[in-house]
Amino acid sequence: MPRQLQTPLKRQITYPDSDVEDISSSTLQWGSSRAIKDGMEKLFRKDPNVFVAGNLLWYPIEGDNKTRIGPDVLVAFGRPKGYRGSYKQWEEGGIPPQVVFEILSPGNRSQEMIRKFRFYEKYGVKEYYIYDPANLDFVGYIREGEVLAEIPEMNGWVSPRMKLRFESEPESQLRLFEPDGTPFATYLELVDKAEKAEQERTQARQERDEAKRRAENLRRECESWESIQMRSIEAEETCRH
Repeated sequence: MPRQLQTPLKRQITYPDSDVEDISSSTLQWGSSRAIKDGMEKLFRKDPNVFVAGNLLWYPIEGDNKTRIGPDVLVAFGRPKGYRGSYKQWEEGGIPPQVVFEILSPGNRSQEMIRKFRFYEKYGVKEYYIYDPANLDFVGYIREGEVLAEIPEMNGWVSPRMKLRFESEPESQLRLFEPDGTPFATYLELVDKAEKAEQERTQARQERDEAKRRAENLRRECESWESIQMRSIEAEETCRH
């Protein structure tokens, strides 16, 4: 009787959700990336097939957990919204993020940015934008065949896929505008809005608590008055008897 061959078990590959080599963000970098990400989520909130994420590891190759990158902001058209621990391209219909933003911080090195550029060029990014909030510098790249070509003039540039307009005047911060002309909020504007909303919620809670307190006091006064009336009625009946 021939010996039955055993099929070797397929090696399980782990794709970490975080990168131990991540560099800490400066407050300027974090604030700018947060503002862009929130603006993107607001812009595409009604489209169920546009996925937006920030600092999410992207794995382009199945079986390779070393080839990866974590864009500050990525936008993937044709992919549903929802939770992901990482963006595994083979689980996303083979669709790479088409738009990527990188926000520079003092910790970024030129070699690192070259590596990122080559990665995005190789694995299919269509639009790549780099913003330096400290020096108010902004550059963009658009895919032309197999390469990412620099956009000659970013001030007034309109993204072919997002329909966003970019405004980047010298000595001023980057501003993005929705197709209808609505500006993306800056990080400080988002903070102010969140603080105002929290103040409004606090005031509403205080007003509700005060209304409850007054209602409780009124209830007690009514109960006290009813008690006095009952005792008065009982006293009158006692006197008649």
